[in-house]
Amino acid sequence: MAPPDDHVLWARDLEYAHRGSPALLGVSLGVRQGEILAVTGPRGAGKTTLLSCLSGQLRPQGGEVWFNGVPVHELAPASRDRLRRDRFGWVGESPQLVPELTAWENAALPLLLAGVPGRQARKTVTEWLERLDIAECARTRPAGLRQAQRQRVALARALAHKPEVLFADEPTAPLHRADRAQVLRTLTTAGRTHAITVVLATHDPEVATLADRTLSLVDGHTSAAPEAVEDDITCSLSG
Repeated sequence: MAPPDDHVLWARDLEYAHRGSPALLGVSLGVRQGEILAVTGPRGAGKTTLLSCLSGQLRPQGGEVWFNGVPVHELAPASRDRLRRDRFGWVGESPQLVPELTAWENAALPLLLAGVPGRQARKTVTEWLERLDIAECARTRPAGLRQAQRQRVALARALAHKPEVLFADEPTAPLHRADRAQVLRTLTTAGRTHAITVVLATHDPEVATLADRTLSLVDGHTSAAPEAVEDDITCSLSG
């Protein structure tokens, strides 16, 4: 079955188990260009595994993942690496910054790896650091930053190259309420103003309200919100 033409990201019957313990059990979903989809559910529900399969970090053990007509599940590891580097962005619960690099150098990594000149890369990431209110930290290494600042640098890194799809896995979990609001506002505004498709995993119902649509995940099964089914946005949800 070919994915619908209006879906930038599409998955069908995804299966995955960690050391024999099922994480995904026949998960299907579709996401349109520029849509912000919140994947909700308790910790251990399979949200990280789902985002990892959709982004090509994990190859599903069953089912299909398509990105703009490209069968991600069939790509070789090197091709999936290029896809993640050039077309996707990722921000998780842990910033995973390079300790030897400054904040702006960490944020500029995707641009520099893509061959963007240093001056241009610095100008671009400086604009994102300013939007996230951490421009004054540009020359500071991760060890000198607070947790909230490191998380903002990670978000700037994920957005700097204007990815087609941004995967955000509990990006505000380690933040205080005020910092959480700032990060979420920047993330959702960037998605809508730059037509970036966002797949946001969260266990926080308040965070999910900022999305266009919500998909709940419990014990490896998905279910769509009633309005999503009525709009025929999600197809073939199992469980």
